[in-house]
Amino acid sequence: MSTGNTLRDIEEDPDFGITLSDGCRLSARIWRPRDAEAHPVPVILEYLPYRKRDGTTARDALTHPWFAERGYACVRVDMRGNGDSEGLMEDEYTPQELSDAVEVITQLAAAKWCNGSVGMMGISWGGFNGLQVAALAPEPLKAVITLCSTVDRYADDIHYKGGCLLNENLGWGATMWSYSSRAPDPALRDNWRDLWLQRLENEPFLPSVWLRHQHRDAYWQHGSVCEDYSAIKAKVLAIGGWGDAYKNAVPKLVEALPGAKGIVGPWVHKYPHFAVPEPRIGFLQEALRWWDHWLKRENSGVEDDPDYRAYLMDGARPARWYTERPGRWIVEADGATSHIPHRTLHLTDQGLSDTPGKLDAKVASPQDCGAESGEYCAIWLGPEMPGDQRGDDAMSACFDTGPLDHDTDILGAARVVLRLASDQPQAQIAVRLSHVHPDGATTRITYGVLNLSHRDGPAQPSPLESGAPYEVEVMLDQIAYRVPQGHRLRVSISNSYWPLIWPAPVAGTLTLDRGELQLPVRRTTRQDEYRFQPPVAADPWEVETLREASNDRYRHVNMVTGLVSLVIEDDFGKVRDADHGLISGSIARERWTIQPDNPLSARGDCHWTDELERDGIKLRTETTCLMWSDASNFYLSARLEAYENDTLIYERDHSDQIARDHV
Repeated sequence: MSTGNTLRDIEEDPDFGITLSDGCRLSARIWRPRDAEAHPVPVILEYLPYRKRDGTTARDALTHPWFAERGYACVRVDMRGNGDSEGLMEDEYTPQELSDAVEVITQLAAAKWCNGSVGMMGISWGGFNGLQVAALAPEPLKAVITLCSTVDRYADDIHYKGGCLLNENLGWGATMWSYSSRAPDPALRDNWRDLWLQRLENEPFLPSVWLRHQHRDAYWQHGSVCEDYSAIKAKVLAIGGWGDAYKNAVPKLVEALPGAKGIVGPWVHKYPHFAVPEPRIGFLQEALRWWDHWLKRENSGVEDDPDYRAYLMDGARPARWYTERPGRWIVEADGATSHIPHRTLHLTDQGLSDTPGKLDAKVASPQDCGAESGEYCAIWLGPEMPGDQRGDDAMSACFDTGPLDHDTDILGAARVVLRLASDQPQAQIAVRLSHVHPDGATTRITYGVLNLSHRDGPAQPSPLESGAPYEVEVMLDQIAYRVPQGHRLRVSISNSYWPLIWPAPVAGTLTLDRGELQLPVRRTTRQDEYRFQPPVAADPWEVETLREASNDRYRHVNMVTGLVSLVIEDDFGKVRDADHGLISGSIARERWTIQPDNPLSARGDCHWTDELERDGIKLRTETTCLMWSDASNFYLSARLEAYENDTLIYERDHSDQIARDHV
């Protein structure tokens, strides 16, 4: 039965039970055609810890019913220990999580309303584990659509970019400390209170786990599909965004996996049919073509699509938020970006030059250099993008070209090769590639960071010998960006980048005596090379808004102490579900503080408030955490409080001291 043009009546089950072999019941929300038992359909599985009842509901409403009407059973599963599922969660991407997913796939494939074929789709956590489950090769799993994901959990997630400790390690750990300690919906579980108390008692504080693995060891190798791409047999469509943290996985997957296709747009960490900045695309139509081909064996033409479709952004003035990015869609028919030719520009005392020249540069940045770095992963839709780079560049060594004599299209991953010396055994470096406008305004195009103890790789770091020369390579994130004729390119180098990365224990000085930028430059074209269908979606989630959402972000300078703080407050609002009546709301607060002359003054504070209400029951969690360091150790402190009808029913404190290990 072809379903491409005929919509089917669908039904929804909000609490479909999937009982695993150890007796743990997972809760799933299913949308499927009413006649699926008579005419079985493939399954599209989205498997997450982010609470289907109140967490991902807005995006689920736009997406899953649309596929169901076109002949699919969409199954949105709360992972063990989260949302309305039983059990306890221990960490991200554990063997338990992945084996549970394989069991779920096996059970769903055997259901009488399933035709035996399963696809996995997900963004972020769901994009990660879709690839990881595919590497286990369960037989029913035929295809994957992975969005905003990574192939390398250590170097290209929220933990240790370039071996540097990302502050998102604490920030996202605080998010999960909050998310996974929330109660199930009391309307679905008679024993909801017992399940909640079990979660509260066992909820892990994940930054403590992650900080115990400061090298790329077996802990990070697990779940990093780059360890063995050949294990993935399912066909993969990989999607990303230039405004997202995860810019590198799509081209890597396209070039590593037979039959894989990639799409990268201008977006932040969102599905492309409702993402910003615009333009959005008809993601659901693209996904349907993928599913129809690989799950229904219909000839939808996806194998003839270009391997790589990327949005080439026109050079734009710096802004902390964009609603739209002008540009055009370009294609690479075979492969992604590794074949793009490189132009070599040399770092010299006179700037960036086509010919080598003398270089004698010192890098000794104040600790608050990086204030315009933006959020590591733009997701909450506040002013999270990198701002005008001139302030950070004033604290950095900068190398400019002259005005460009033609438009320059950058496509791929630039790299900067440096010969340098450090006066400290532990040091780090941040390299930015920027677009300098004629009036001096400066837009960051892409960037990379490197812990110099990891110069020979992240598995076995070693200290620097003071004053000794080292050649290092800093890989910058993938990008597609046009720099206009008459504008300039700039390479900026600092040895601090706060609040994106945690500082080295001692402020030091780097000396550069040789360097080059290897810039992937594509032949410039003036027209679109590809056009997507316009975005469509199912009907939006119906809610009553009780508190409007808002996003605030500001910088505070204490003129007495010199402490500089980035203060963030993301109020996600409070709503009542118009269907089942559950009230939910959240507020996240972060504060990142440092004194420009003292790396050991660095401090991160996070505080989340989460609320659930229904039928006279009011539930709330307050989760806080704090991180600081000295020259030898990291220190963590966290607290979890749970309230029922404004009465404190549970509290727990956590503290930890973890030795710094070449970080």
